[in-house]
Amino acid sequence: MSQRTAIKTTYAVERTLQPIYAGGSIALSEDGRILAACLGEDAVLTDLRNGKELARVEGDGEVITAMALTPSASHLIVCSRSLSMQIYALQPSELEQDSIQVKRLQALRPHATPVVSLAVDPTGTLLATGGADGIVKIWDIRAGYFTHTFHGHGGVISALHFFQVEAGKDDLTNSKKRKRNQSKQELETSTTVDGSDNEVEWRLASGAEDGKIRIWDLHKRKSIAVLDSHFSVVRTLEFSPEQNSLLSGSRDKTVILWDAQTWKTKRTIAALEGIESAGFLREGQVIYTGGENGCIRLWTPDSGREITREQPEGVETDAIVDTLFFPSLTYIISVHADQVLKFHSLDPLNSSLVIETLEPLPIFRRVSGTHDEVIDLAYVGSDKSLLALNTNSEDVRIVTLESTNSNAEDMKDGKYFGADVALLQGHEDIIICLDVDWSGHWLVTGSKDNTARLWRIDPENDSYTCRAVLTGHAESLGAIAIPHVTPAEGSAAFENPLSHPPEFLVTGSQDRTIKRWDITKDSKGKLRAKYTRKAHDKDINALDIDPTGKLFASASQDKTVKIYSATEGEAIGVLRGHRRGVWTVKFAPTSSQVPGGGGKGLIATGSGDKTVKIWNLSDYSCLLTLEGHSNSVLKLAWLPYRPVDARDKRGPQVASAAGDGLVKVWDSASGESMSTLDNHTDRVWALAAHPTTGALISGGGDSVITFWEDTTNATLEAATTAETERIELDQQLQNFTYAGNYRDAITLALQMDQPGRLFSLFKSVVEAESPDAGSMSGLHAVDEVLANLADEQLYKLLIRLRDWNTNVRSAPIAQKILWTVVKSYPASRLAALKPAGRVGAKGSLKDVLDAIKAYSERHYRRVEDLVDESYLLDFTLREMDEVAELKGITNGTSQLGLNQDLVMAD
Repeated sequence: MSQRTAIKTTYAVERTLQPIYAGGSIALSEDGRILAACLGEDAVLTDLRNGKELARVEGDGEVITAMALTPSASHLIVCSRSLSMQIYALQPSELEQDSIQVKRLQALRPHATPVVSLAVDPTGTLLATGGADGIVKIWDIRAGYFTHTFHGHGGVISALHFFQVEAGKDDLTNSKKRKRNQSKQELETSTTVDGSDNEVEWRLASGAEDGKIRIWDLHKRKSIAVLDSHFSVVRTLEFSPEQNSLLSGSRDKTVILWDAQTWKTKRTIAALEGIESAGFLREGQVIYTGGENGCIRLWTPDSGREITREQPEGVETDAIVDTLFFPSLTYIISVHADQVLKFHSLDPLNSSLVIETLEPLPIFRRVSGTHDEVIDLAYVGSDKSLLALNTNSEDVRIVTLESTNSNAEDMKDGKYFGADVALLQGHEDIIICLDVDWSGHWLVTGSKDNTARLWRIDPENDSYTCRAVLTGHAESLGAIAIPHVTPAEGSAAFENPLSHPPEFLVTGSQDRTIKRWDITKDSKGKLRAKYTRKAHDKDINALDIDPTGKLFASASQDKTVKIYSATEGEAIGVLRGHRRGVWTVKFAPTSSQVPGGGGKGLIATGSGDKTVKIWNLSDYSCLLTLEGHSNSVLKLAWLPYRPVDARDKRGPQVASAAGDGLVKVWDSASGESMSTLDNHTDRVWALAAHPTTGALISGGGDSVITFWEDTTNATLEAATTAETERIELDQQLQNFTYAGNYRDAITLALQMDQPGRLFSLFKSVVEAESPDAGSMSGLHAVDEVLANLADEQLYKLLIRLRDWNTNVRSAPIAQKILWTVVKSYPASRLAALKPAGRVGAKGSLKDVLDAIKAYSERHYRRVEDLVDESYLLDFTLREMDEVAELKGITNGTSQLGLNQDLVMAD
């Protein structure tokens, strides 16, 4: 029987690539390992060495307005638009290696308006909050109370920074007088520098949207200076003890260096861009800035000269919104408007003195905080170890699917699953479509800039170059396809695909035309179209080339799919039947690889009418219409045909992704839905199948990329094993019953969770022809078994009795066994029963007993009604006898004492 187990295609989530940053506040631990970032209403902690999520702090339903992480990553502070401030303690998890335990310490309401800026002092004990009400407060992080409140700013507090100065260095009053009047609390907060007798005191610098900067003395609890030279929002503040200077950057496109002793301007640097972040490098010898141009620039504090060569301005999404840096790190992380983190190496500054102009700091790593909407994706590389992502931008991201040195301490060495390895730049507008050839070395992309590009992918040599640009369409490209024909083994093209690009590619545009472009080994730069054909009456949504490279198909918004000769570009067939626009089309593998392919094979189409159709290429007839999605079918992918064994009757299978967030796998032979994959919360635009393993990758509008592992073999083995074990246990149960071994029989029936077998067993006991005298159930052996059940077995039995008691036919048996159970256990034992695991709303012990009581009362009322009716029947029969006597037709059996009626003759 186990050999007849049906083979079903199953998939399980192997892993996912999820967003780690979606804009807003961001913070870094001092060792550069832990990144705390906003993800909507949640805060996510990520290990930058391997990209793993360490912890996720759920929000309070409102957007996070500010967030801070202590340098040692001991505490996390989160403020939201709900006016609340949550303080969390962070500790490494004792159960999981790559995890952090998060414990909420305080829930506070710091300001009457949202908190928009936070700052933590270097020791991780003090927290400064700046609100939209212009008030600054100082808090003790561990104790959870505020120690200072500062008023004076007239607008939103946009920047905060703690620093230390030697006592009296920034105040013209007599330091000795201050020391005499210093309170005990102020003395306790004073510290010494390097063990010397020079006392240092804490200061706080705050900047506001009115351009003013105030310096606050935490010991005297007042403002000691007001710096008024900026004309716009102050976005960054930084202090250098070596230079004894404060640095401020503003959106007025200037950076100002302030003398911390006199609080006068030392240097004003005209950056000519809005500054979002700035700081000191090399013990104050170099200043770095980042702003709206999207570049890290270096300056000398003495002369204010820029020492990095001029860099081209980036687009709006390249703008730097923040930078992350600690003196202990050898790199700066720039945070950009498109949620990309770039790691800039500081190695060029290792020379003794920076005098000459330097090249821009090299970027050795990129981390994508979010992939935005994943529009399309494809395996690339000879071993398919890379993934090309089209993420609703003008660039293609190449990420690795392998992990090497995932726990390396040096960020320059670690490459982990999902890490960016390359960025294909060149298009001037959003990329809509992409495709890759059989080798994974040649990638084509189509964009809204009306052009297509051919890319050469060489991961071994870290080379990702644009081989050709295809221009000629009048409107944006919505579809592109490249042949997937595998050359003959041993041929030059097979052995060295990098030197042999595909022969041609096909593009489709919103201008309703298709073009074929021939590619040769020597063709570089711009290519010319071999032919242009008017294809459809509406936009072209998808293209695909058949496995032989002789045909290609185009899907359009005009509800049709057309089949063309790749050589001439002439339409040789039209597929009609969809009621809405067709979003995707895919040729099946060659008929020699799959059964049922017919003479010319199969082709699948997916449409806005929520269906997938399978067509025969021999006569262009529709073989099957697959229904199951509740929204438009957006992408299709044929799975490699890999039968398990001779029992496997599945035909070629196709996977579909739709706007309902689901991925479905269909059997194209039977039309049956084999599996439904659900891990997305938005439209699934992208879908790809591994050419050998059949593993699926899906990506959608929720910025999540899901890797699905084919678990068909494992599921089949598990089902076969379970079926075999069930048969063995079933036979064992029959043996116990036949031998009268009721203890083992009842225990095994409860273990197997077979209510039918258990009921039959109890029925044979209750309805036994010769029950044991004095037995409650009918047999003393069963009484003994029922009186010695474990709690879990007893609870299961009560569940079964509840179910049997609902049916009139099985209720007598249930009542008999229930009576035996109640008589065998004290009430305290039954009241203490608890279900194992999580139970739904109707699975608690109270619900079980209530259900038993309700149906028992119903059965009792039914018996009472029957008894009452029986009295009425007796009364009716007696009255009938009296009437019959009066008429002389009574049987007279009562007087004669006979046990049967007599028939009286007329």
